[in-house]
Amino acid sequence: MNMLQDKVILITGCLGSLGRSAIEMFLERGATIYGCDRVPLDKYPDIELLQEQYGELRMKYRQADMCVEDEVKAVISDVDRSFGRLDGTYHNVYTNGWKPVVEMSLEEWDSSIRGTLTSTFLLNKYAIPLLIRSGGGSIVNTSSILGQIVSKGCLAYGAAKAGVDQMTRVVAADYAEVGIRANVLVPGDFDAKELIERQTDQQIATIKQNSWMGRSGSADEVNEVAAFLLSDASSYVTGSRYQVDGGFH
Repeated sequence: MNMLQDKVILITGCLGSLGRSAIEMFLERGATIYGCDRVPLDKYPDIELLQEQYGELRMKYRQADMCVEDEVKAVISDVDRSFGRLDGTYHNVYTNGWKPVVEMSLEEWDSSIRGTLTSTFLLNKYAIPLLIRSGGGSIVNTSSILGQIVSKGCLAYGAAKAGVDQMTRVVAADYAEVGIRANVLVPGDFDAKELIERQTDQQIATIKQNSWMGRSGSADEVNEVAAFLLSDASSYVTGSRYQVDGGFH
């Protein structure tokens, strides 16, 4: 199933559980991948192996902080220089911030907003011109169910993810006429398969209480929806929020 055949896709935060799953899945489906994250690639030998297997014509990695404007510019320039086009972006960068408002410092607030919301702004700002020059494309910004529901202490992170939702809808409206689609992926509780297998009884009980399906999702299940949104199968989909949360409530 080569639903992403010959598409150049930029995955940010690519060494997290969602990003690593996406790299493998999207490569298998024919995509060319440009990945970036803040940490060295050699900390993830499984992804290094994929790079060796597919070669630099199909996969390239750059260590970069997507909260820093000059580094975002450099990533987009390198995508253009390496592959000559960009067909989709999949943004997975965030910074947590869990404290009630009185207890949270301004520095902690700024860190979460910058890591989650500002990073999304910067990627969209600098990727869109290359997407337009490439004939249009798909933007997938990863949000969270915590941008919609209230969880005590989830102040900065929840506010930032709610901002990602609205920003993406505005981007979709602003750039639809030039062939850009923008959608929000909204995961609930998910993790890598090996971590799900190690969940404690208490964790499982909590998840069953909060999810109609009674379990955590896997990164692969979330990425199935991301792959759809990045593919031509979703050509009439823009400005939408896709919840992949097992009925989280």
